[in-house]
Amino acid sequence: MSVLTALFAGLLFGIGLIVSGMSDPSRVLGFLDLAGLWNPSLAFVMGGAVLVGVFAFSIARKRTKTLLGSALYLPNSNRIDRRLILGNLTFGIGWGLAGFCPGPALVSLAAGQQKALIFTIAMAAGMILFELAEGVLRTKTVRS
Repeated sequence: MSVLTALFAGLLFGIGLIVSGMSDPSRVLGFLDLAGLWNPSLAFVMGGAVLVGVFAFSIARKRTKTLLGSALYLPNSNRIDRRLILGNLTFGIGWGLAGFCPGPALVSLAAGQQKALIFTIAMAAGMILFELAEGVLRTKTVRS
């Protein structure tokens, strides 16, 4: 049942990205171009997502299980540290250069966009490099 639920949620998310225009890199780049021809339409999409998230997390904090009965794991740290800031900067720079973030990139990849393929390969390479660097840092920390 959880696989079907995940499939349904992923399809719903993908459809939402297409309908909202988040899978169109030119529209995203237009939103990010504050000094040029700024397209504010995605601000409403983001605002709607934040609003839904606020209500969803306020309900989720009161629960110990998901609606399907699985254990519910929520982030327990609210610390802003160097790793969080660097990660956000890296994400934002990638988003601004390519016009994609991971979800819309996968939707565009499924639609056959070549730019999305290049972005997805670069994203996967970045994830692999991060994991390798984390392993090296963990090894050095344990030995110290």
